[in-house]
Amino acid sequence: MDRRTVLRATLTGVGAAAFSGSLWSGAFGEVLPDGVATVPSPYGHPGVPDVNGVALPPGFTSRVIARSGAKVAKTSYRWHDAPDGGACFPVAGGGWVYASNSEITATGGASAVRFGPDAAVVSAYRILDRTNRNCAGGATPWGTWLSCEEVRGGFVYETYPLGGRAAVRRPAMGAFTHEAAACDPDGKVVYLTEDENHGCLYRFRPTRWGDLSAGTLEAMVGAGPGPVTWARVPDPSGRTKEPRKQVAGAVIFNGGEGCWYDRGVCYFTTKGDGRVWAYETGPRVLRIVYDDSSVPVEPPLTGVDNITGARSGDLYVAEDGGNMEINIITPAGVVAPFLRVSGQDRSEITGPAFSPDGTRLYFSSQRGPTGTTSGGITYEVSGPFRA
Repeated sequence: MDRRTVLRATLTGVGAAAFSGSLWSGAFGEVLPDGVATVPSPYGHPGVPDVNGVALPPGFTSRVIARSGAKVAKTSYRWHDAPDGGACFPVAGGGWVYASNSEITATGGASAVRFGPDAAVVSAYRILDRTNRNCAGGATPWGTWLSCEEVRGGFVYETYPLGGRAAVRRPAMGAFTHEAAACDPDGKVVYLTEDENHGCLYRFRPTRWGDLSAGTLEAMVGAGPGPVTWARVPDPSGRTKEPRKQVAGAVIFNGGEGCWYDRGVCYFTTKGDGRVWAYETGPRVLRIVYDDSSVPVEPPLTGVDNITGARSGDLYVAEDGGNMEINIITPAGVVAPFLRVSGQDRSEITGPAFSPDGTRLYFSSQRGPTGTTSGGITYEVSGPFRA
């Protein structure tokens, strides 16, 4: 089949099964000169930018939660530079915490903002210190945030967004250029992406689920899209050889980025080739969900990066570059901009994450309008998100 042919996926919902084919008929329609698809998301096209510079569909509003170097509102805590990956965690009795990484060399780490049941900011604080270029990561089912170092020989740190415990390095999860993590509570594994142009997709099988201090690191093996298997990485520490070079026949991915697990499917992105992938854990099949080079018109989504999912089954994919957008991929196969940040062309969108009740979406512009690491802005979007 011609690679520019667009296929329709038939789904009962994102996560129930992987998308079939690589793209979808009628999913894009005509693309206007500004890059906006004429087939809108279920929420409609983003409108004119609001007072915060965020273009949103009708019925949605934004607010600024934090700015790098400035005190978070109603707190004495100064927000970190270069905010990156993030996730939300429920608080007993109501409210939630948003954890956010800092992609700064040598002093990265992570911070958190705590919200009350009414979404008012309650406090902000540090949850990880003195680590290196903390890029993305992932939430665990037991309420911790896995903060990943995006450097050669980098580690995963397990942090405690609700406080009360110091962060812990998890060397058993490998030493490599970590990007994101996604926990699969069904298979009791953690998937890990690697930000290298010849990187691997890994999975970590803890000796005991809920305890990441020991376990087996494996790399995906196969010819590419289609059936795959897994093979053990002999030396996760990388002392003898980088983990990505240790497994014969490993599937090679071009710049692993965001990672998200939902009901039997691990979704992840590769920025080097503009793809969104789906690994079906039951049949062990790898598929391409989206490929920007296969779109027969100007692609609505480029620079694929962080990814998260909503209760509706929709995927939300942030752009590093592109039009500074978060795009939605629906179970019906629509790929379209959900929001756009204006006047920040030297930045990237990072850290998309929904509040536990699904009514608020958090994200950051890593370098903001200044284009520098000290210019980061973290936002909240609220509105009628699909249940």
